[in-house]
Amino acid sequence: MEPFMDIVDTWLEEDRLLPRKQRHTGVRIFQRLRDEHQFTGGQRTVLAYVSKRKSELELERAKTYERLEHPPGEAQVDFTTMEVSRGHQLLTYKLLVVSLPYSNAAFVYPTPAENQECFLEALKQCFEQMGGVPQRIWFDNLSAAVVHIEKQGERQLTDGFQRFCAHYRFEAVFCNPYSGHEKGHVENKCGYSKRNWAVPIPVYESHEQLAATFAEQARQDRNRKHYAKGSSIAELWEEEQKKLLTLPAVPFEAFRLTAAVVNKYGEIRVEETTVPLLGMLSPGSEVLIQKFWDRLVILNSSHQLVREIPRPYTGRTADIPWQQVFANLLRKPRSVTHSSFIRMLPEALQHYVTVTDLDLRKERLRALTHWCSVYAIEQIQEAFDLLGSEVNVERVTSILGMKYGSRDIPATLQETISPPGTQAEFSLQRYNRLTGVC
Repeated sequence: MEPFMDIVDTWLEEDRLLPRKQRHTGVRIFQRLRDEHQFTGGQRTVLAYVSKRKSELELERAKTYERLEHPPGEAQVDFTTMEVSRGHQLLTYKLLVVSLPYSNAAFVYPTPAENQECFLEALKQCFEQMGGVPQRIWFDNLSAAVVHIEKQGERQLTDGFQRFCAHYRFEAVFCNPYSGHEKGHVENKCGYSKRNWAVPIPVYESHEQLAATFAEQARQDRNRKHYAKGSSIAELWEEEQKKLLTLPAVPFEAFRLTAAVVNKYGEIRVEETTVPLLGMLSPGSEVLIQKFWDRLVILNSSHQLVREIPRPYTGRTADIPWQQVFANLLRKPRSVTHSSFIRMLPEALQHYVTVTDLDLRKERLRALTHWCSVYAIEQIQEAFDLLGSEVNVERVTSILGMKYGSRDIPATLQETISPPGTQAEFSLQRYNRLTGVC
């Protein structure tokens, strides 16, 4: 191969500039050497050299990284997406993660979206968990903070984020576009948080409960050893805490103010949702809307409260495919007690399906599979509540049929084919005579 090595190396280097599917394979290199350069060796020799040389070239091009020193009091921030369960349904939630590379401590807060109000509220809650404010914080160029990036790299920030930075007095630093590796610590911490604190899927009854659960798991995580420094994360965090800025006496109130006009039906339109104000304000009236992360506060022109409603996205859910869940468990009934979805069922249904007797468990799974193909899980739960301790398959089926099944029963068939005045003969004798059957 020696006389041909430079030729092969040149082709391999040039391939880096071409689309992946238009690069030389080992076989194609052998064919070109044979046809264009009178190579007399074997294909296996070429393939071995190409494989070896590709590995060497990758090593030569590999980037060399330096271990960075992170000063105490410097943080990185990012959002990650996860699934949670509330009311026997799945919700897509966001988790804001604030990591401090010096101590490897993390503080988290869940929100239903990534808009500006959720972003600022989550940051504020993390600061309060810390008992202070990091001096310098790294961010992505998320729309909640950055309106536009100028050619020279200057950021045009949103008004809300500028006021938030001034209120808490920290320096905001932004990564280059599409350069998440510049804040690699929080990127890793996002994955760590989901793998360790959101598996199995968190089940909760209120947002406050969910936030408290994540905060407690982050606190307990600080008891482990730092991956490189030997001390516990909690000890390093205690040291780093002294470098934080003090919290302001008055917390920041994160909301946006918009205006709307009441239409002729006595309604206003907010975030693709119609809000009725009939009887509260006359058509044509102008209102102000305070958009908090979790609620909408509607004020009249005198800034007096008219109405307060939950923000629309806080109620968006996705149904769990219970029929498929129970059908899958029916194939492996012993796995019921290990199922993450079973934890999302109402308590009565959990007890019903986790019965010890395996044959009885199969029978109940079969029944649940059928019920869920027709009825909602809340309707099944209601039937269980009505029966109390006397639950069995026949009784539940009867109650569901009587209470919710009437809509599926067809109306009485009205026969309109026979001429008026005739009556149908419900006997087979006439048919038998016509066919000659005795």
